[in-house]
Amino acid sequence: MKLLNSKKNNFQKEIDKFLLIRKNKIKFNSSIVSKIIKDVKDNGDKSILKYEKKFSKNNIIIPNPKKIKELIALLDPKVKKAIDIAYNRIYKFHSLQKIKDISYTDKLKNKLEYKYIPLESVGIYVPGSTVSYPSSVLMNAIPALVAGVKRIVMINPGKNGKQNPAVLYAAKKCKISEIYSVGGPAAIAGITYGTNKIKKVDKIVGPGNSLVAAAKKEVFGDVGIEAMTAGPSEVTIVCDKFSNPEWIASDLIGQAEHDELAQCILISKDRKMIDKVRISIKNQLKKLPRKVIATKSLFLNGLLVYINSNKGIINLINKIAPEHLELNIKDYKKIVYKVKNAGSICLGKYAVMAMTDYNVGTNHVLPTNSTAKYSSGVSINEFLKRISYVNLSKKGIETLGPSAITLANFEGLEGHAKSVELRLGRKKFWANKKY
Repeated sequence: MKLLNSKKNNFQKEIDKFLLIRKNKIKFNSSIVSKIIKDVKDNGDKSILKYEKKFSKNNIIIPNPKKIKELIALLDPKVKKAIDIAYNRIYKFHSLQKIKDISYTDKLKNKLEYKYIPLESVGIYVPGSTVSYPSSVLMNAIPALVAGVKRIVMINPGKNGKQNPAVLYAAKKCKISEIYSVGGPAAIAGITYGTNKIKKVDKIVGPGNSLVAAAKKEVFGDVGIEAMTAGPSEVTIVCDKFSNPEWIASDLIGQAEHDELAQCILISKDRKMIDKVRISIKNQLKKLPRKVIATKSLFLNGLLVYINSNKGIINLINKIAPEHLELNIKDYKKIVYKVKNAGSICLGKYAVMAMTDYNVGTNHVLPTNSTAKYSSGVSINEFLKRISYVNLSKKGIETLGPSAITLANFEGLEGHAKSVELRLGRKKFWANKKY
C-alpha cells in the first residue's frame, strides 16, 4: 500500500491522482455493453442463453421451483437462523423510515396533497459470479417490501449457473417467487425490455461488477435505476494511537477481499500506528482464502495517509466521499458531524463495517466512487414515487390566476395564459388574436 504524507507539497495532487486512477480503472468499454444490450433486445432469450453459456456455463433462465425447495431444505440451520436474525433487524430499521403523506388546505380553500406510491415492480440484482450474497437479497428486497412493492424479482446468476441455497432462502424470506438465473449486462437488458421468459420491471437496484453498472447506466430511462453508483466496494478508516492495529488491518482486508477494484484507505495522525497496521496486513494476508484478490486490491487501490490534524482528516474524507467510513478513534465526536460525504459511518472501536454488511439493520447497498457527495444508500425511498394532488377552489384561481397569467405571458406561453383566462372569464387578452 502506498504511503502519503500531508506535509509534502504535492500531497493534494497525489490524492487527486490516486482517486482519478481508480475511477478510470472501473470505467469500461461501453461499446461492449451496448452490443450485448442490443443483441438481447433483438434476439431475447436466445441471446441471453448465449452469454450465460459463455460466461457462467449456464443453460437455464428460470430455475426449477422443485429444485429450489430441495436446495433450501439442504441449507445449514445455523445459516438459516443467521438470515432470520438479519431479516428481522433490517426489516425493523427500514420500517422506521416510512414517510407520512402530506395534506394541506390553505386560506383560499385550495387543497394540496403529496402522496407516496410504491412502485409496481422491481428487479433486484444479486451478484453471484465469485461468491454468493444472501445479505444482498435482504438489503435490496426488504426496503421494497416495506415500501409496499407487490412484485419483487430476483436476478441472480449463481455460481457456475447454480443457485446458492442461502440466496434462495433469503429470497423466500422476502416473499420472492420470481427468480431468473442469469447475470451480467444481458440480464439487465432482459429485465429492462422483457423476453419470452423474462418479464420486464419498472426499476432495477443492486450492486454488480463494472459491466453490470455500465449496463444499468445504458438502460436508464427505459427502466429506473438507483440514484447512485453501487460498487466496487470502498472503505476509509481513521485510526489513532488507541486503535488495535490487528483490528484495523482485518477491516481493510475484509473490504479488499471483495474485488480487485475495491478501494481501502487508512488515515491516521499516528505514524507508528500506520506502520503497525501495514505489518499486520502482511501477516494476516498469508492465511486469507481470497489472498490473491485482497493482495491485488490493496496493492493497486490501497492507500495509507499520514495527516497531523483533524481538519485535514475531515477535508480528505469529504473529498474521498467513501462508501464505508470507520472512525476508529477515541475522539470521533470531534469529527463525525463535520463529515458531509459518506455512505455509512461506523463510530468507535466495535462498530466494524462488516457488521453493517449483515445484521445491524442499516443498508449495505451504498454509493461508491465518490457518489456519496450527492446520493445516499438504498432505503424505502428507492421504491416509492411521489404524486402531487391539486384541488383548486374558485376563490383560489380568482386570487392566484392574474399573477399566473403574468408569468405565462412573460415566458411567452400564451396558451398557458389562455387556459387560466378562460376560467376567469377574461376575453380581452385574446380579442385581437387570430388563429
